[in-house]
Amino acid sequence: MPFFRSLPDDAGPGNVFEAYPDIYLPWADTSQALMRGASPLTPGEREMIAAFVVGVAKCRYAWVAHRAAAVAWGMDGEAIDRAVEDLASAPVEDRFKPLLAYARKLTLAPTEVGQEDADAVFAAGWGEKALHDAIAVTARMNFMCRLVQGYGFTPMSAGKARENAESRKKLGYRNLYPKFAGEE
Repeated sequence: MPFFRSLPDDAGPGNVFEAYPDIYLPWADTSQALMRGASPLTPGEREMIAAFVVGVAKCRYAWVAHRAAAVAWGMDGEAIDRAVEDLASAPVEDRFKPLLAYARKLTLAPTEVGQEDADAVFAAGWGEKALHDAIAVTARMNFMCRLVQGYGFTPMSAGKARENAESRKKLGYRNLYPKFAGEE
C-alpha cells in the first residue's frame, strides 16, 4: 500500500505522473526517447540494462516491471537474474558484461566510476553513444527506484507486469523531436 492515503492500493508511477503533469510529461517523453528512440542498443538491450540496474538496487516494484519488459523484448529473464547475482558467470554475451558492470558501479558506487570502466566498455566494441545510453538508462532507473520506493508502491504481479510490457511494446515509439536525433 502506498504511503500516500490519497492513492489507490495498486498505485504506481502513472498516478504520480498524472497528478503532476507539468513535471512528469517531459520526463515521460524523455523516458520514451531513451528507451525506444535511436540507439546502438536495441529496446530489449536497454530494458535488460534497466532490469539489471533495478535488480542491483533491490527495487522490487521496478524489478518486476522491467524484467517483464526485457523478456517481452526478447531478452532472457534467467540470464538477467543470474547477472544480478553474479555478472562474471552469468550467461550474458561477453560484450554486454562491461556495460552491465558500468551500470552496477554507477548504481552502487557512483563516485568510484573511472576511466578504466569506460575503457572496458570501449574495448568490448561499444562506442560513446552506447555508453551514453547505458548511463542514461542507469540514471533513469535509479530515479524511478527512488520515486517508487519513496511512495511505497507495492509491486504488481508478474502476470500484470507481462501484460503491461506486451501492451507497451505494441505501442512503439514516435520521436517527437526528429531534428535532435538527426532523423530529418
